[in-house]
Amino acid sequence: MLTPNQAALDFLLTRRSRPAKTLTTPVPDRATLTTLLTAAARTPDHGKLEPWRFIVLAKPALNRLAGLVETRGAAIGIDPDKVDKNHAQFANSNLAVAVVASPVLSEKVPEIEQIYSAGAVCLALVNAGLAAGWGANWLSGWASHDRDFIRDGLGLAPHETVAGFVHFGTETNTPPERPRPDLTAITTWLET
Repeated sequence: MLTPNQAALDFLLTRRSRPAKTLTTPVPDRATLTTLLTAAARTPDHGKLEPWRFIVLAKPALNRLAGLVETRGAAIGIDPDKVDKNHAQFANSNLAVAVVASPVLSEKVPEIEQIYSAGAVCLALVNAGLAAGWGANWLSGWASHDRDFIRDGLGLAPHETVAGFVHFGTETNTPPERPRPDLTAITTWLET
């Protein structure tokens, strides 16, 4: 017999990320963030490989990363507007979690499925934050794909990548609803 959770379904049908640039203090404390991380870690994980991990970034770490964005961007010739945008992502944030894709060698589970799982962790973490009443936003940017930045800034191993930075805070305003996909344009029903 079905036991619907209408509140959860209503949440999912109306969820809306909060722009990171609109988030302010207070931010989740360690105990609250641990609960959010626990919820995100329940993401499907074929083979129970745990092909992802978390790096919690407090304000001092975010400021350090903002500085590294400027240094790295200038060194490799990134467009100054892109550098400024990525710098602001870190400099204006008060708490973020780097979700690190850390694939495990496996004969049964292809690396791409492990990467998908890391992306699912990002969404689960955003949704957990929103469900708990916090503002949350999943971002990336050019720096998250730069090997030197992620090695020097986050200590990632050569096989690891950043699936995303999930920012948390108190929302200062609720963004307007945005257009959503036209399901008739993106859905195919195979009935035979």
